[in-house]
Order: sequence, then structure tokens, then C-alpha cells
Amino acid sequence: MVRVRFAPSPTGSLHLGSALSAAANRRFADEHDGRALLRIDDTDPAWNVAGGEEAILADLAWLGLGFDEGPVRQSERFVRHREAAHLIGEPDGQGALRFGHTTLLRPDGTPTYQLASAVDDLDFEITHVIRGSDHRANAVLQAQLIEALGGEQPTYVHHGLLLGEDGHKLSKRHGASSLSDLRERGIPAEAVRAYLDELDLPRHDVHLDLARLRRLSTEVLAVLPDDELAARVGVPVSAVPVLRGARDLAEAREYAALVLEAPQLRVDAPETLVRARELAESGIEPRALVRELKAVGGDLKALRLALTGRDRGPELWAVVAALPPGELLRRLDAAL
Repeated sequence: MVRVRFAPSPTGSLHLGSALSAAANRRFADEHDGRALLRIDDTDPAWNVAGGEEAILADLAWLGLGFDEGPVRQSERFVRHREAAHLIGEPDGQGALRFGHTTLLRPDGTPTYQLASAVDDLDFEITHVIRGSDHRANAVLQAQLIEALGGEQPTYVHHGLLLGEDGHKLSKRHGASSLSDLRERGIPAEAVRAYLDELDLPRHDVHLDLARLRRLSTEVLAVLPDDELAARVGVPVSAVPVLRGARDLAEAREYAALVLEAPQLRVDAPETLVRARELAESGIEPRALVRELKAVGGDLKALRLALTGRDRGPELWAVVAALPPGELLRRLDAAL
């Protein structure tokens, strides 16, 4: 049976490159009727961050990436790692154990990443190690350790890295480097997951395409049911018409504020506003109201200002549709 593992270090919210590996492992297991293990590589305390594991678990849940086993924490298997090290060699006078030029046990007896990773891949019968190409140099050593322990090395698959548009390692200066960055920007999880699935297992490094992510985000929001879209934005369902044109949840919240927060200003376009009021009182459909005003040369920019306090935003008919009839009339009266 195919068995894969995703093994992040508990350093906080998942880097997008790590999320790419997580999605690739889950997809590979599903395609081969296999199983996927979640392993937390926490052998180096210097890299561990308080709450880091919880952040990873929350990110995976947000993406909808489940695992069949785990999380298994390497720090809880140090006795097994130490026992395995003694099968490979004997510690030196200081208590450290080396394999060639690589330290397997530190002088205090704690295992290093290379040893723990090889032992865990062996013990959990991992058949395929799917990870970023920055781990390519580790494959030969880890395979040798597994063979030294009497096991059969897994198949190593290294995919290209996810880089910024300038070709450098992703960081906040590129607009996003982690899943928490994308959440803050309002990109829905479905769009991120779709983007990672599109990338699949890139053979070479790829540049993060924020424009593609934004298009996927727009598509996701466009097909959400009204009640779910309103819930994600945190607004009443009545505000949904103005949310439909948003490219992400952050922009949707901005659009919602236009109809939920009344503007405080007067607008010098009495003919347009009076006519808009007459049409609104007649119960005319929002799109028809805007068409009627446009046909008679109405000042649509002034109407937008009267209703939202902004000269730009979602389509004007959507603003009209999202405002309760009484509030629509009140804003027109206040602007006159």
C-alpha cells in the first residue's frame, strides 16, 4: 500500500510551499488508494514556536486537507530514535554519534532531524517521500540510514519550489508567504486549494501567481449560496447583492460597509435624487431604476455618493438592491 507523509516543523502558519507539499501528498495518497500521515518534525527546539503545531493544524483544516494518521510528534519518539542510532554506531566520548560527517545524536543524546526522519519513514512504512526540492540533498543520507537499519528506502519525489515574482524565496514583501497571509487578504480556502491542485507537482520552481489566485477567489465567491457568502463576510443576507462583485472576502467586507454604514453628506444633484426617490417608491426593480436614470441623463455618480458616500464600488444597481427600501429613501432624503 502507498503510504506518504507530510512533515512540517512547528514554526507557525504554513508557508505556501509547505502547503503545496501537503496538498501533493494528500492527492497522491488519494490517487493510489493509499494513506497519508501527518508528522510534526519538532526535533530542533530552536525552530519550534509556541502554538506552531496548533497553527499548522488550523491551516490544514482551513484548506480541507485531512490525514489518515497523526499528528505524530518526533519529540515523543526520541527513545526509539536513540535506540536506532545505537544500531548504526557507537557514540563518541562526548556522547555524540556521527554517520560520516553527519551528527545523528547530539552530545546530550537527543536525535537530529536526519536520524529522526529516516527512522520514522522506516517505522511508519513510508513508500513515497514527496517534498520540496530544497530537501533533495537529504535524500541520499536518509536512504543510507534506512538501509543501515535494514529497511528498504522509499521513493523520493522532489517538486519545484514556490517563489516570489522576483524569483526569490517567498516573503511578505511578495504580498503573501503563508496561509495566514492569504486569509488576511480575504482569499477563500477553496481558491487556495484549487491553486495548489493546479500546480500539482511542478518539476521546476514556479512563481506565485497572485492574479490567478484572485481570479479563483472571484469564482469561488460567485458560486457560494447567499447565506454562506453572508456568513463568511459576517453581514446580513440582505447585503449579498453588493458582495457578488467582490474579488475576495476583504473586498466584500468593504462593499458591505457601503450599505451597512450610512454616509453623512449632502449631494448637489436634486433632480437625480428626487427622480431616484420617485422610482424607488414605485417599487421598480433595481436594475430598471438605474437604467431609467441613465436614460434621462441622471447623475449616477451623485446617486452613488448619496447612497454610499463613495464615488466607486460595486455596481450601483446592487447597492440599490442591498439597501432596505426604507433605508434607501432615508439616504436619498438625507443627501437632498
